[in-house]
Amino acid sequence: MQTDIRTVSTDLHFLPVETRVPLKFGPETLTSVICARVCMGVSDRKGRRAEGWGETPLSVQWVWPSGLGYQERCDAMQRFCTILAEAWAGFSDEGHPLELGHRFIESILGGLLERFNAERGAGAEPMPWLAALVCCSAFDIALHDAYGRLVDRDIYTTYNAEFMNVDLSHFLEPAAGSKVSFAGQYPADFLVFPVPTSLPAWHLVGGKDLLDASELTGAEPDDGYPVLLADWIGRDGLTCLKVKLRGDDAEWDFDRLVRVGEIAIENGAIWLTSDFNCTVTDPAYVNAILDRLLCEQPHIYQMILYVEQPFPYDLEANRIDVHSVSARKPLFMDESAHDWRLIRLGRELGWTGVALKTCKTQTGALLSLCWAKAHGMTLMVQDLTNPMLAQIPHCRLAAHAGTIMGVETNAMQFYPAASAPEEAVHPGLYCRRDGHVDLSTLSGPGFGYRLDEIERQLPEKAAGFSM
Repeated sequence: MQTDIRTVSTDLHFLPVETRVPLKFGPETLTSVICARVCMGVSDRKGRRAEGWGETPLSVQWVWPSGLGYQERCDAMQRFCTILAEAWAGFSDEGHPLELGHRFIESILGGLLERFNAERGAGAEPMPWLAALVCCSAFDIALHDAYGRLVDRDIYTTYNAEFMNVDLSHFLEPAAGSKVSFAGQYPADFLVFPVPTSLPAWHLVGGKDLLDASELTGAEPDDGYPVLLADWIGRDGLTCLKVKLRGDDAEWDFDRLVRVGEIAIENGAIWLTSDFNCTVTDPAYVNAILDRLLCEQPHIYQMILYVEQPFPYDLEANRIDVHSVSARKPLFMDESAHDWRLIRLGRELGWTGVALKTCKTQTGALLSLCWAKAHGMTLMVQDLTNPMLAQIPHCRLAAHAGTIMGVETNAMQFYPAASAPEEAVHPGLYCRRDGHVDLSTLSGPGFGYRLDEIERQLPEKAAGFSM
């Protein structure tokens, strides 16, 4: 098509962000994060050019759980981002961004990761595929944004036959024995139109978050934001709470769910979900907690809308039959859902839902969405504590996905000040009001950032390449 693009340049920036309170991820705790922000230049067959932007937090503890020191893992991910900047700038293929993103992930990203890990030395712990996807996501998001800006369209209006060269059968295969066919189908056929401009917001109750006044020590931040759970619920009108659990201490996990559930009931919140962050190895662990809740705390049991990723994220190496869990509550893949192939495997093992994340690339999220919806799986869009620009594609995906209930969004809990320039332009997207985030200020081509109105001073480029 005349609107097919190729990449011509990449600029990479690293933006450090400090948390106001710690965020516990399974066995690790996050107190700071580096966000990778990418500007990508593209050109079409007529020689027209445009630039697009993408951003993602390099959430080391989530993508690379390990005994290695945080700094070693973070440095490795930043180096890999620089490698990706050069590779994307030199990527000479042409097409729609979904087609280009798919080709890059399928044919280039794996080789880059393999060489990168080899160069780190035989004794070095290899960087995981999930970490590579997260590094790649900032570039992929920027590619989609650039395309929308070049054709002067909202990017979500281009995922169809008018702009794409191939249908979904080029990317996806149905489950064996199913009647699903992707021939003649495009992502737009699985997206929500017209799109809602307001979404219910899920609040994260981290493992170190304070639940009530008895836990106050006097060392809490005095920055005008709530500290206790009830105060968050009251200030933001929250109705949905996601509870981080340990996965290796059943008594603590049960007690945590009960305490959060009681605070939720007292303050008018309606829904809960539990997130074990891949720390459970036996379905019996989760089943026992759910069964005990059903017997001892039936109201709180009813409040649990779904259970998120209790089991190890390497699904191929840990083929655990989870039908017994999903018989009790909807069971959502998160870290395991790298792509549609793993979602297909997960469905065979008993998973019933998929938690999408733009940090695994916009391209991958869209293809996973289409495969899951075609096979009757339920969707959610989960946060990576996305601040600044990263919040916008994240919430836009949730609005178009048709999730089980809104979107998880928690950057305003852990580093609200980081997004002040973006909040000035999109106030409803960086503050939760009446339990919702408001997307109505997003407008224009690409993801609708309105970047020219956001007064943010970027640090010097970490890398820049032009071809």
